[in-house]
Amino acid sequence: MNKEQQELRKKSPVQIKNKRAAFDYFFVDEFTAGIVLTGTEIKSIRAGKASLVDTYCVVINGEMWVKGMNISPYFYGSYANHEAKRDRKLLLTKREIRQLADADKQPGYTIVPTLVFIDDNGRAKVDIALCRGKKEYDKRQTLKEKEDRREMDRAIKRF
Repeated sequence: MNKEQQELRKKSPVQIKNKRAAFDYFFVDEFTAGIVLTGTEIKSIRAGKASLVDTYCVVINGEMWVKGMNISPYFYGSYANHEAKRDRKLLLTKREIRQLADADKQPGYTIVPTLVFIDDNGRAKVDIALCRGKKEYDKRQTLKEKEDRREMDRAIKRF
């Protein structure tokens, strides 16, 4: 991901993150995908009413799908409101899907959504990552590094 893409994500009014993914996995490769939404789902995302807890991606018949993503029903919606935890299709190129499908077949690898944001054109986008699971000692190391960074920041602010 280059600096321009990172700046666009920082400017986005909506950023729904999967914080647990960074703790549980090493990110090997990252992709940005569009997401197919129906009805009032985009309004709920713009209101920040979505969650990436326990979500994962899977390739079915050459298409990428996100499973377990929760987008709460829109408060002002009527009888045409959407289902909260349905499977949603992700929009990637065939080459990217093939690359992810091949890597996902290897043991220890999975595909996890890490961020949902709104781009400059008002479309919902999902950052997904090809991940390798961390062992228990890797997680302890991550916590130690995080604590060390906090200590250094505190020391810098004192001076």
